[in-house]
Amino acid sequence: MSQVGTTKCGNTEFRWGERTYVMGIINLSPDSFSGDGITDLKAALAQAHRLVSEGADILDIGGESTRPGSSPISVDEEVGRVVPVIERLASEISIPLSVDSYKSEVAQKALKAGATIINDQWGLKRDLKLAELAAERGVPLILMSNQRDKGGYDSGIQHDATYYDDLMTEVTSTLENSIQQALKLGVPRENIIVDPGIGFGKSWRQELEIIRRLDELRGLGRPILIGPSRKSFIGMVLDLPAGERMEGTAAAIAIGISKGADIVRVHDVQQMVRVCRLSDAIVRWS
Repeated sequence: MSQVGTTKCGNTEFRWGERTYVMGIINLSPDSFSGDGITDLKAALAQAHRLVSEGADILDIGGESTRPGSSPISVDEEVGRVVPVIERLASEISIPLSVDSYKSEVAQKALKAGATIINDQWGLKRDLKLAELAAERGVPLILMSNQRDKGGYDSGIQHDATYYDDLMTEVTSTLENSIQQALKLGVPRENIIVDPGIGFGKSWRQELEIIRRLDELRGLGRPILIGPSRKSFIGMVLDLPAGERMEGTAAAIAIGISKGADIVRVHDVQQMVRVCRLSDAIVRWS
């Protein structure tokens, strides 16, 4: 096992370093960038059960689109999308459920409904109460490095070229700051997971750089989650729409695992589980 140790999540133990864990995506937003958004409860439940049968270790459930340029939705609307699905799934499946939200009001209701992980795409920049909630409930907290508030490429804000002199220094620094804030608010270190934020305020070339230099994040001493699935950098390299980026996603995941990824967040669970298992056999077996 790696020095990162173990994270407990309900009845599940994530033993970091032993294998790569697969997080299946359930988008409950009609304007998902990848075109996989679901607005019907029955369809969402069916997709969740399929992802579990395909080998997902975690389901990440989100109600607000993270597509560049998308409009925020109200807390009530987001709760209305995610809570009914989480309530049903909590009684029907045994793997952990993650709520993908940067709003503490949403996360609080999702945890009450049965979620056991908080996935914060803003790394506590928007709502520090998420850390207080994670500490109070004793659940893992995923912290992402998000550059959309600093003029990132996909933010719609004019980009300042000097800002990106060393992308990984910026990513590492923001994640370290998020970790320290979480610790101060009572989140145990073993419950913190970091995500460099592929697709959140970086150019497509910088997203390639994140995967190439992912091992630099090992110095943070926390498990690393990456979410390259169907992202635009794959489309830029291969000139393919979101629905045709499976092979590119597989390549990014395999290299990410070789550079230290512990969790991969994906749309195509069955195929990426196979990619992870072979990558693990090469990278982790001795």
